[in-house]
Amino acid sequence: MFEIKRYSSEQQAAWNDFVAQSKNGTFLFDRRYMDYHQDRFDDHSLMVYLKGRLYAVLPANRVADELISHQGLTYGGLVMGRQATTSHVVELFRQLNVYLSEQGIRHVCYRPTPWIYHSVPSEEDLYAIVEACQARLTAREVSTTFAFGNVQKWATLRTRCLKKARQKGLTAAWSDDLESFWPILSCNLQHRYGLQPVHTIDEIRLLQSRFPDKIRLVAAFQEGRMVAGIVLYCSGQVVHSQYIAASEEGKQTGALDLIIDFLQHECSFEQPLFDFGKSTEEHGDILNEGLIRQKEGFGGRAVCYDTYTWDVP
Repeated sequence: MFEIKRYSSEQQAAWNDFVAQSKNGTFLFDRRYMDYHQDRFDDHSLMVYLKGRLYAVLPANRVADELISHQGLTYGGLVMGRQATTSHVVELFRQLNVYLSEQGIRHVCYRPTPWIYHSVPSEEDLYAIVEACQARLTAREVSTTFAFGNVQKWATLRTRCLKKARQKGLTAAWSDDLESFWPILSCNLQHRYGLQPVHTIDEIRLLQSRFPDKIRLVAAFQEGRMVAGIVLYCSGQVVHSQYIAASEEGKQTGALDLIIDFLQHECSFEQPLFDFGKSTEEHGDILNEGLIRQKEGFGGRAVCYDTYTWDVP
């Protein structure tokens, strides 16, 4: 019924066109985004055809005998066309298991696109992987999201910090100065987690040049100095905070509170939702309570990012 083929660079245009018209794809699945770090992964993305027409794509990479929802992405389950139906997707996964077995793949790690990113309901895959693959939920992480048109009341602490930022004369504005933000971000990550940003400044500049309307920086300034910022990924339904950080001065003066207020009340987005990103560590086993309390203080509430696994028959 279905024909499953491994993606190759010759199909880039067809892949990108399909993702742009899909019901649950985002620009992260565009090959111009995915392939910036192609040297780090053994790409094993798949293209699924029905009666000669592209029906779905699956961003993935392979590690030994395991197929993994692409590790260079935050999420990445089956990306489906608007004609996809539950019965077809169940059969698709049955045939996918046959294909994977023939390829010597014995295990699958599957991270579906969270529902907030869907342009229309698109959870056929969640039913199918249980029905056809006996998939198990093996990790659940939690993010924090608010709707621009229905923001919950801020916590008292967040309101006080916003008032302080205004009293100190801070301003919030859109910025192209990623070079000033990256040291703030790097210092934060190094101090808190001993890490560096996933993207180097050159990589984020490259990606922004490819997606200028989708990757944007909003920042807070004190007398012209950048003291905080958020790198936003603007997808079809969601404005996602890819990176968020403040300098020590910014933390003391409520700079991030000012930025969130700016986004909630002074900006107009095509996207109805804002996603702060995950507040969990160790694949969801540890909840960073201070971090999620801050995000919930801005009126956000929980959305889960799940991981499923199954053994290929």
